[in-house]
Amino acid sequence: MQRRLRWIAALRLVVALAACAQLGGVRPIHGAGAAPDAGPWKVKTPPAEQLNQAADDPTASLMSLQVADWYTATFHKAPGADANTVVVRPVVPFRTGPLHHIVRATVPFITHNPGLDAGLSDIALSDLIVFNRRWGRWGFGPVALFPSGGSRIGADKWALGPAIGFTARTNRLLWGILNQNLFSFAGDGARPDVNASVLQPILNLRLGNKWTIGASEMLGTYDWAAGRWSSLPLGLKLAKLVRVSVLRVQVSAQYEHDFVDDRVGPANTLRFGLKALFPKW
Repeated sequence: MQRRLRWIAALRLVVALAACAQLGGVRPIHGAGAAPDAGPWKVKTPPAEQLNQAADDPTASLMSLQVADWYTATFHKAPGADANTVVVRPVVPFRTGPLHHIVRATVPFITHNPGLDAGLSDIALSDLIVFNRRWGRWGFGPVALFPSGGSRIGADKWALGPAIGFTARTNRLLWGILNQNLFSFAGDGARPDVNASVLQPILNLRLGNKWTIGASEMLGTYDWAAGRWSSLPLGLKLAKLVRVSVLRVQVSAQYEHDFVDDRVGPANTLRFGLKALFPKW
């Protein structure tokens, strides 16, 4: 019964976000899969300023490959502890008939953690089906968690759930939200279930000269099993688009503070990333 109630609550959240995605009143997005007339697979390469912003848009049909280092400098309730994770995140757009998909994988490699072994942790994979609108884009699809980390580095659970999000642009500002929900259905019965909803605000401002500033990852996570927020971060991201030979690469730095401090968990995290963009793919 409790699991059914969690699913109902998550579905209500998805429906509410879908209703928000139908609201209009802002200017359309152009470039990186945004032109409403041409569709996301026939647009020209966007200007560098728009390309840099599209790199932070989860609904943009832009192939990319990111390698990032996530360093947690301090922990709540664990003085002197720190941790480091290298994250590889490929994004691949494709189509099935009239539907346009954006597949995104998050592959974390733990290099140092006070409570976990080093190695490959659990992999997250999402498939967002994206729809263009006059005001921007919205999409929905499944998100899955694979227990690639086993019992020593991950949750040791298979999890699946719905994802939905939208983005819109007003002048130089890109804004939106992405919601992902994961509920375990298989795995080690002795391990705690995964029952979580993740809310990620999307906020990005073009500064000119290929610079952008905006929100960091900011993955606010609600734990349905515990009935509380397990993560409430707030942070900033600064990014610059550069050219490396024939590649366009977004170089970024982030700082984030997590305000959930009643347990052992990350307090202050720094992220440095390199994201290669392939707009002509």
